[in-house]
Amino acid sequence: MNLNDLLNHTSEWLKGTGPHSDIVISSRIRLARNLDKLMFPQWANKKQGEEALQLIVGSFPKAPFLKQTSIFKLAEVDNIDKQFLVERHLMSLEHTQKTNHKAILIDQEEVLSFMINEEDHLRMQVMQSGFNLYEAWNIINQIDDSLAKELSYAFSAEWGYLTACPTNTGTGMRGSVMLHLPALVITRQIDRVLAAIAKLSFTTRGLYGEGTQAMGNFFQISNQVSLGHSEDEIIRNINGLIRQIIEQENQAREALLAKSKAPLEDRVHRSYGILKSAHIISSQETTELLSMVRLGCDMGMISNLDRRVINELFIITQPAHLQKMENKKLSQEERDVKRADIIRHKLV
Repeated sequence: MNLNDLLNHTSEWLKGTGPHSDIVISSRIRLARNLDKLMFPQWANKKQGEEALQLIVGSFPKAPFLKQTSIFKLAEVDNIDKQFLVERHLMSLEHTQKTNHKAILIDQEEVLSFMINEEDHLRMQVMQSGFNLYEAWNIINQIDDSLAKELSYAFSAEWGYLTACPTNTGTGMRGSVMLHLPALVITRQIDRVLAAIAKLSFTTRGLYGEGTQAMGNFFQISNQVSLGHSEDEIIRNINGLIRQIIEQENQAREALLAKSKAPLEDRVHRSYGILKSAHIISSQETTELLSMVRLGCDMGMISNLDRRVINELFIITQPAHLQKMENKKLSQEERDVKRADIIRHKLV
């Protein structure tokens, strides 16, 4: 597989399918694992980093679900391609730095993404569209069990799986759900909801994970710690919280229809109109406007537009995607012009 092949493929997290896909964009399970008797990546020397890479890559052929995958050594991947992988939620921004002895495994459907020698020796990720954490867990658990037969993990009978970050110690699991919550934002209830989430020991991040702001009314919610909790307990706790947030977002949408339908329709169609006519537009403005158009589609205010088209626009209008489509570096102004052109043609 070539990274360019992904340009014509819809990422798993943007398919717009699965349970509650009008509000829940995607569900992800990530497992952090380290190899026994080897220094963790940030302390490893050149020889140890290469040894970890070779051991992990050598374990992949026997694991289920890993047959149709490709491995890319990051030292051989240019900066635009690395940013491209970040934009597709296949890789963290941290993994793009100091790329010696780092690699990434990706499957053709973009369900699987394994980072090697990021913060931990191995970070496995499985993504599912919609509200579907248990399916993601079912896949990653089978892979993890298989790899454990080939690799000796750093594990303590008292503490569980040992990880670079103490909050991941235990199961090493981070479950996260990406939600689109425009109604809670419009009705100014989002701060109360986020405060309640924090009190329950969950973390809220933006569209691109740790250190990013909530843009386009997207919020990524995940468990904060894994120590002392089983995998099933973590998933049940996240599912319970997400169901409550879905209910609150639905109630906020119903309240908007009942009390502020005309202003909401005006905002939705103004956003749609700008996107269909703009000749220069920034990435941030695009995301904000697409968020309103997506809300309008989900609430029946726009009937001639497929949610999948909107989801596709969220990603193909990002900077690295635009440059890969043009096969060259673009200035910010060139990207803003190209972005507007793509949007106009998609929304005809």
